[in-house]
Amino acid sequence: MSTQELELNREKIIVKTSIIGIVTNILLAAFKAGVGFLSNSIAVILDAVNNLSDALSSVITIIGAKLANRAPDKKHPLGHGRLEYISSMLVAAIVLYAGVTAFVESVKKIFHPENSEYTLTALLIIAVAVVVKLVLGRYVKGQGEKVNSGALVASGSDASFDAILSASVLACAIIHMHFHISLEAYMGVIISIVIIKAGMEMIQDTVHDILGKRADVQLCKDIKQIINGESGVRGVYDLLINDYGPNKHYASVHIELPDTMTVDEVDRLTRQIEEKVYHKTGVILTGVGVYSYNTKDEEAALVRNNVQKIVLTHDWALQLHGFYVDIAEKKMRFDVVLSFDIAREYALDRLTQEVQAAYPAYQIHITPDVDLTD
Repeated sequence: MSTQELELNREKIIVKTSIIGIVTNILLAAFKAGVGFLSNSIAVILDAVNNLSDALSSVITIIGAKLANRAPDKKHPLGHGRLEYISSMLVAAIVLYAGVTAFVESVKKIFHPENSEYTLTALLIIAVAVVVKLVLGRYVKGQGEKVNSGALVASGSDASFDAILSASVLACAIIHMHFHISLEAYMGVIISIVIIKAGMEMIQDTVHDILGKRADVQLCKDIKQIINGESGVRGVYDLLINDYGPNKHYASVHIELPDTMTVDEVDRLTRQIEEKVYHKTGVILTGVGVYSYNTKDEEAALVRNNVQKIVLTHDWALQLHGFYVDIAEKKMRFDVVLSFDIAREYALDRLTQEVQAAYPAYQIHITPDVDLTD
Protein backbone atom coordinates (compact mmCIF):
# COMPACT_ATOMS: atom_id res chain seq x y z
CA MET A 1 0.00 0.00 0.00
CA SER A 2 1.42 3.42 -1.00
CA THR A 3 1.89 6.32 1.41
CA GLN A 4 -1.02 8.17 -0.20
CA GLU A 5 -3.29 5.14 0.21
CA LEU A 6 -2.25 4.79 3.85
CA GLU A 7 -3.08 8.45 4.50
CA LEU A 8 -6.48 8.13 2.81
CA ASN A 9 -7.24 5.00 4.83
CA ARG A 10 -6.20 6.81 8.01
CA GLU A 11 -8.46 9.74 7.15
CA LYS A 12 -11.40 7.37 6.54
CA ILE A 13 -10.93 5.76 9.96
CA ILE A 14 -10.77 9.17 11.69
CA VAL A 15 -13.89 10.45 9.88
CA LYS A 16 -15.87 7.23 10.49
CA THR A 17 -14.96 7.16 14.19
CA SER A 18 -15.78 10.85 14.59
CA ILE A 19 -19.19 10.46 12.90
CA ILE A 20 -20.03 7.61 15.28
CA GLY A 21 -19.06 9.91 18.15
CA ILE A 22 -21.18 12.78 16.82
CA VAL A 23 -24.34 10.69 16.39
CA THR A 24 -23.92 8.96 19.77
CA ASN A 25 -23.29 12.20 21.68
CA ILE A 26 -26.22 14.05 20.08
CA LEU A 27 -28.60 11.20 21.02
CA LEU A 28 -27.24 11.06 24.56
CA ALA A 29 -27.47 14.84 24.89
CA ALA A 30 -31.15 14.79 23.80
CA PHE A 31 -32.12 12.07 26.29
CA LYS A 32 -30.15 13.62 29.15
CA ALA A 33 -31.54 17.10 28.48
CA GLY A 34 -35.05 15.69 28.71
CA VAL A 35 -34.25 13.93 31.98
CA GLY A 36 -32.50 17.01 33.36
CA PHE A 37 -35.37 19.41 32.72
CA LEU A 38 -38.04 16.98 33.93
CA SER A 39 -36.17 16.20 37.15
CA ASN A 40 -34.86 19.75 37.64
CA SER A 41 -31.29 18.37 37.92
CA ILE A 42 -28.43 20.75 37.14
CA ALA A 43 -26.01 17.80 37.14
CA VAL A 44 -27.90 15.97 34.39
CA ILE A 45 -28.36 19.15 32.33
CA LEU A 46 -24.61 19.87 32.54
CA ASP A 47 -23.96 16.27 31.54
CA ALA A 48 -26.12 16.81 28.45
CA VAL A 49 -24.24 20.01 27.56
CA ASN A 50 -20.99 18.09 27.97
CA ASN A 51 -22.21 15.55 25.39
CA LEU A 52 -22.87 18.38 22.94
CA SER A 53 -19.33 19.66 23.47
CA ASP A 54 -18.08 16.14 22.69
CA ALA A 55 -20.04 16.17 19.44
CA LEU A 56 -18.41 19.51 18.58
CA SER A 57 -14.99 17.97 19.35
CA SER A 58 -15.69 15.20 16.83
CA VAL A 59 -16.66 17.77 14.19
CA ILE A 60 -13.36 19.58 14.78
CA THR A 61 -11.49 16.26 14.53
CA ILE A 62 -13.03 15.58 11.11
CA ILE A 63 -12.20 19.07 9.84
CA GLY A 64 -8.64 18.76 11.18
CA ALA A 65 -8.10 15.38 9.49
CA LYS A 66 -9.44 16.69 6.16
CA LEU A 67 -7.28 19.81 6.22
CA ALA A 68 -4.17 17.97 7.41
CA ASN A 69 -4.43 15.47 4.56
CA ARG A 70 -4.32 18.10 1.83
CA ALA A 71 -1.52 17.72 -0.69
CA PRO A 72 1.66 19.81 -0.32
CA ASP A 73 1.68 23.12 -2.17
CA LYS A 74 4.15 25.92 -2.89
CA LYS A 75 3.57 27.64 0.46
CA HIS A 76 3.60 24.38 2.41
CA PRO A 77 5.98 22.03 0.55
CA LEU A 78 6.06 19.52 3.43
CA GLY A 79 2.29 19.21 3.66
CA HIS A 80 -0.34 20.32 6.14
CA GLY A 81 -0.02 17.51 8.69
CA ARG A 82 0.61 19.80 11.65
CA LEU A 83 -2.92 21.17 11.31
CA GLU A 84 -4.00 17.98 13.09
CA TYR A 85 -2.12 19.17 16.17
CA ILE A 86 -4.14 22.39 16.03
CA SER A 87 -7.37 20.38 15.98
CA SER A 88 -6.10 18.36 18.96
CA MET A 89 -5.46 21.64 20.77
CA LEU A 90 -9.02 22.82 20.05
CA VAL A 91 -10.47 19.54 21.33
CA ALA A 92 -8.41 19.88 24.50
CA ALA A 93 -9.59 23.49 24.89
CA ILE A 94 -13.22 22.32 24.63
CA VAL A 95 -12.58 19.70 27.33
CA LEU A 96 -11.01 22.37 29.54
CA TYR A 97 -13.92 24.77 28.91
CA ALA A 98 -16.45 22.06 29.76
CA GLY A 99 -14.62 21.35 33.01
CA VAL A 100 -14.47 25.02 34.02
CA THR A 101 -18.17 25.54 33.15
CA ALA A 102 -19.19 22.46 35.16
CA PHE A 103 -17.10 23.69 38.11
CA VAL A 104 -18.70 27.16 38.11
CA GLU A 105 -22.25 25.82 37.84
CA SER A 106 -21.64 23.19 40.52
CA VAL A 107 -20.29 25.77 42.96
CA LYS A 108 -23.35 27.95 42.32
CA LYS A 109 -25.63 25.04 43.19
CA ILE A 110 -23.77 24.47 46.47
CA PHE A 111 -24.78 27.95 47.62
CA HIS A 112 -28.17 27.95 45.87
CA PRO A 113 -29.44 24.34 45.94
CA GLU A 114 -32.59 23.29 44.08
CA ASN A 115 -34.77 20.29 44.81
CA SER A 116 -34.53 17.48 42.25
CA GLU A 117 -37.01 14.70 41.53
CA TYR A 118 -35.90 11.53 39.73
CA THR A 119 -37.91 8.69 38.24
CA LEU A 120 -36.86 5.10 37.57
CA THR A 121 -36.98 5.86 33.85
CA ALA A 122 -34.58 8.76 34.34
CA LEU A 123 -32.18 6.55 36.29
CA LEU A 124 -32.34 3.89 33.58
CA ILE A 125 -31.49 6.44 30.88
CA ILE A 126 -28.50 7.70 32.87
CA ALA A 127 -27.32 4.11 33.50
CA VAL A 128 -27.50 3.31 29.78
CA ALA A 129 -25.58 6.53 29.05
CA VAL A 130 -22.78 5.39 31.38
CA VAL A 131 -22.39 2.09 29.51
CA VAL A 132 -22.59 3.76 26.09
CA LYS A 133 -19.96 6.33 27.04
CA LEU A 134 -17.58 3.69 28.39
CA VAL A 135 -17.85 1.67 25.17
CA LEU A 136 -17.57 4.79 23.00
CA GLY A 137 -14.54 6.08 24.90
CA ARG A 138 -12.69 2.80 24.60
CA TYR A 139 -13.51 2.50 20.90
CA VAL A 140 -12.56 6.08 19.98
CA LYS A 141 -9.31 6.02 21.98
CA GLY A 142 -8.39 2.64 20.48
CA GLN A 143 -8.94 3.92 16.95
CA GLY A 144 -6.96 7.06 17.77
CA GLU A 145 -3.98 5.03 18.98
CA LYS A 146 -4.28 2.78 15.92
CA VAL A 147 -3.96 5.66 13.44
CA ASN A 148 -1.85 7.94 15.69
CA SER A 149 -4.52 10.66 15.99
CA GLY A 150 -4.08 12.90 19.02
CA ALA A 151 -7.54 14.41 18.52
CA LEU A 152 -9.23 10.98 18.60
CA VAL A 153 -7.23 9.90 21.65
CA ALA A 154 -8.26 13.13 23.41
CA SER A 155 -11.92 12.59 22.47
CA GLY A 156 -11.78 8.98 23.67
CA SER A 157 -10.27 10.01 26.99
CA ASP A 158 -12.92 12.70 27.36
CA ALA A 159 -15.68 10.16 26.73
CA SER A 160 -14.28 7.96 29.50
CA PHE A 161 -14.34 10.92 31.88
CA ASP A 162 -17.92 11.59 30.84
CA ALA A 163 -18.84 8.02 31.77
CA ILE A 164 -17.40 8.64 35.24
CA LEU A 165 -19.32 11.91 35.42
CA SER A 166 -22.59 10.22 34.43
CA ALA A 167 -21.97 7.38 36.91
CA SER A 168 -21.46 9.97 39.65
CA VAL A 169 -24.68 11.71 38.68
CA LEU A 170 -26.46 8.34 38.79
CA ALA A 171 -25.05 7.58 42.25
CA CYS A 172 -26.13 11.00 43.53
CA ALA A 173 -29.62 10.49 42.10
CA ILE A 174 -29.98 7.12 43.84
CA ILE A 175 -28.77 8.59 47.15
CA HIS A 176 -31.23 11.48 46.76
CA MET A 177 -34.15 9.11 46.08
CA HIS A 178 -33.48 6.89 49.09
CA PHE A 179 -32.02 9.26 51.66
CA HIS A 180 -33.18 12.71 50.42
CA ILE A 181 -29.59 13.97 50.56
CA SER A 182 -28.41 16.15 47.65
CA LEU A 183 -24.79 15.56 46.71
CA GLU A 184 -25.00 16.55 43.04
CA ALA A 185 -23.28 19.90 43.35
CA TYR A 186 -20.40 18.54 45.45
CA MET A 187 -19.88 15.63 43.09
CA GLY A 188 -20.00 18.07 40.17
CA VAL A 189 -17.13 20.05 41.71
CA ILE A 190 -14.98 16.93 42.13
CA ILE A 191 -15.60 15.64 38.61
CA SER A 192 -15.11 19.07 37.03
CA ILE A 193 -11.68 19.32 38.67
CA VAL A 194 -10.75 15.94 37.16
CA ILE A 195 -11.94 17.12 33.73
CA ILE A 196 -10.00 20.40 34.03
CA LYS A 197 -6.83 18.47 34.90
CA ALA A 198 -7.35 16.17 31.90
CA GLY A 199 -7.89 19.16 29.58
CA MET A 200 -4.68 20.82 30.78
CA GLU A 201 -2.70 17.61 30.25
CA MET A 202 -4.11 17.25 26.71
CA ILE A 203 -3.07 20.84 25.92
CA GLN A 204 0.40 20.20 27.34
CA ASP A 205 0.85 17.07 25.20
CA THR A 206 -0.23 18.92 22.06
CA VAL A 207 2.09 21.85 22.81
CA HIS A 208 4.99 19.36 22.97
CA ASP A 209 4.00 18.06 19.51
CA ILE A 210 3.84 21.59 18.07
CA LEU A 211 7.14 22.71 19.64
CA GLY A 212 8.92 19.54 18.59
CA LYS A 213 9.66 16.85 21.16
CA ARG A 214 12.39 14.25 21.42
CA ALA A 215 12.03 11.58 18.75
CA ASP A 216 10.59 8.18 19.61
CA VAL A 217 13.34 5.97 21.06
CA GLN A 218 12.33 2.83 19.14
CA LEU A 219 12.09 4.69 15.83
CA CYS A 220 15.61 6.07 16.32
CA LYS A 221 16.95 2.62 17.17
CA ASP A 222 15.29 1.12 14.07
CA ILE A 223 16.78 3.76 11.76
CA LYS A 224 20.28 3.42 13.24
CA GLN A 225 20.09 -0.37 13.02
CA ILE A 226 19.11 -0.23 9.34
CA ILE A 227 21.99 2.12 8.50
CA ASN A 228 24.57 0.29 10.62
CA GLY A 229 23.67 -2.87 8.72
CA GLU A 230 25.16 -1.45 5.52
CA SER A 231 28.65 -2.52 4.54
CA GLY A 232 31.31 0.10 5.29
CA VAL A 233 29.25 2.10 7.81
CA ARG A 234 31.11 2.32 11.12
CA GLY A 235 28.69 4.60 12.96
CA VAL A 236 25.45 6.60 12.73
CA TYR A 237 25.30 10.05 14.31
CA ASP A 238 23.40 13.35 14.45
CA LEU A 239 20.03 11.76 13.65
CA LEU A 240 17.53 14.60 13.51
CA ILE A 241 13.85 13.71 12.97
CA ASN A 242 11.39 16.50 12.15
CA ASP A 243 7.69 15.89 12.78
CA TYR A 244 5.35 17.41 10.19
CA GLY A 245 2.20 15.73 11.48
CA PRO A 246 1.23 12.22 12.60
CA ASN A 247 3.20 9.62 10.62
CA LYS A 248 4.92 12.36 8.58
CA HIS A 249 8.61 12.45 9.46
CA TYR A 250 11.59 13.94 7.65
CA ALA A 251 15.11 13.29 8.90
CA SER A 252 18.80 13.92 8.36
CA VAL A 253 21.76 11.89 9.59
CA HIS A 254 25.54 11.57 9.47
CA ILE A 255 27.32 8.28 8.81
CA GLU A 256 30.98 7.38 9.34
CA LEU A 257 32.70 5.85 6.30
CA PRO A 258 36.30 4.86 5.47
CA ASP A 259 38.43 7.52 3.80
CA THR A 260 39.08 5.15 0.88
CA MET A 261 35.54 5.30 -0.55
CA THR A 262 34.98 7.16 -3.82
CA VAL A 263 32.24 9.73 -4.36
CA ASP A 264 30.45 7.25 -6.63
CA GLU A 265 30.47 4.59 -3.89
CA VAL A 266 29.22 7.06 -1.28
CA ASP A 267 26.45 8.25 -3.61
CA ARG A 268 25.20 4.70 -4.25
CA LEU A 269 25.37 3.84 -0.54
CA THR A 270 23.48 6.92 0.66
CA ARG A 271 20.71 6.41 -1.92
CA GLN A 272 20.39 2.79 -0.82
CA ILE A 273 20.17 3.89 2.82
CA GLU A 274 17.46 6.47 2.05
CA GLU A 275 15.37 3.86 0.22
CA LYS A 276 15.66 1.23 2.95
CA VAL A 277 14.88 3.63 5.78
CA TYR A 278 11.78 4.91 3.99
CA HIS A 279 10.37 1.49 3.14
CA LYS A 280 10.98 0.05 6.60
CA THR A 281 10.05 3.04 8.80
CA GLY A 282 8.21 5.56 6.60
CA VAL A 283 10.79 8.23 7.50
CA ILE A 284 12.09 10.32 4.60
CA LEU A 285 15.83 11.00 4.84
CA THR A 286 16.32 14.44 3.33
CA GLY A 287 20.07 14.40 3.81
CA VAL A 288 22.84 11.93 4.61
CA GLY A 289 26.09 13.60 5.65
CA VAL A 290 29.42 11.79 5.77
CA TYR A 291 32.25 11.64 8.29
CA SER A 292 35.45 9.96 7.11
CA TYR A 293 37.66 7.90 9.39
CA ASN A 294 41.34 7.06 9.02
CA THR A 295 42.18 3.65 7.58
CA LYS A 296 45.77 4.11 6.38
CA ASP A 297 47.60 5.18 9.52
CA GLU A 298 47.91 3.26 12.81
CA GLU A 299 49.14 6.39 14.56
CA ALA A 300 45.81 8.06 13.73
CA ALA A 301 43.95 5.31 15.63
CA LEU A 302 46.16 5.87 18.67
CA VAL A 303 45.53 9.63 18.55
CA ARG A 304 41.78 9.03 18.30
CA ASN A 305 41.74 6.71 21.30
CA ASN A 306 43.71 9.19 23.39
CA VAL A 307 41.51 12.14 22.42
CA GLN A 308 38.40 10.09 23.16
CA LYS A 309 39.71 9.34 26.68
CA ILE A 310 40.33 13.05 27.27
CA VAL A 311 36.88 14.09 26.06
CA LEU A 312 34.81 11.37 27.75
CA THR A 313 36.28 12.00 31.19
CA HIS A 314 33.58 14.67 31.44
CA ASP A 315 30.08 13.33 32.17
CA TRP A 316 28.58 16.16 30.09
CA ALA A 317 30.48 14.97 27.00
CA LEU A 318 28.13 12.19 25.85
CA GLN A 319 29.79 11.03 22.65
CA LEU A 320 32.74 11.69 20.30
CA HIS A 321 32.38 10.95 16.59
CA GLY A 322 33.44 12.14 13.16
CA PHE A 323 37.09 12.01 14.21
CA TYR A 324 39.72 12.57 11.54
CA VAL A 325 43.34 13.47 11.92
CA ASP A 326 45.92 14.48 9.34
CA ILE A 327 49.27 13.51 10.83
CA ALA A 328 51.31 15.25 8.14
CA GLU A 329 49.37 18.54 8.22
CA LYS A 330 48.98 18.40 12.03
CA LYS A 331 45.23 18.90 11.91
CA MET A 332 42.39 17.09 13.66
CA ARG A 333 38.63 17.51 13.68
CA PHE A 334 35.79 15.80 15.53
CA ASP A 335 32.28 16.32 16.93
CA VAL A 336 31.21 16.03 20.57
CA VAL A 337 27.61 15.51 21.70
CA LEU A 338 27.03 17.73 24.73
CA SER A 339 24.51 17.33 27.52
CA PHE A 340 21.87 20.02 28.01
CA ASP A 341 23.31 20.45 31.54
CA ILE A 342 26.43 22.27 30.31
CA ALA A 343 26.93 25.63 28.59
CA ARG A 344 28.12 24.97 25.04
CA GLU A 345 30.70 27.78 24.99
CA TYR A 346 32.26 26.66 28.28
CA ALA A 347 32.36 23.00 27.20
CA LEU A 348 33.91 23.83 23.85
CA ASP A 349 36.63 26.01 25.40
CA ARG A 350 37.38 23.40 28.06
CA LEU A 351 37.73 20.53 25.57
CA THR A 352 39.80 22.59 23.15
CA GLN A 353 42.24 23.56 25.91
CA GLU A 354 42.61 19.97 27.16
CA VAL A 355 43.12 18.42 23.72
CA GLN A 356 45.43 21.25 22.70
CA ALA A 357 47.52 20.62 25.82
CA ALA A 358 47.92 16.97 24.80
CA TYR A 359 48.66 17.86 21.14
CA PRO A 360 50.16 21.39 21.15
CA ALA A 361 51.44 21.12 17.57
CA TYR A 362 48.00 20.41 16.13
CA GLN A 363 45.31 22.67 14.76
CA ILE A 364 42.13 21.45 16.46
CA HIS A 365 38.54 21.95 15.32
CA ILE A 366 35.73 20.70 17.59
CA THR A 367 32.07 20.89 16.57
CA PRO A 368 29.60 20.81 19.49
CA ASP A 369 26.51 18.70 18.75
CA VAL A 370 23.11 18.68 20.47
CA ASP A 371 21.86 15.58 22.29
CA LEU A 372 19.06 15.00 19.74
CA THR A 373 18.14 11.33 20.07
CA ASP A 374 18.71 8.30 22.28
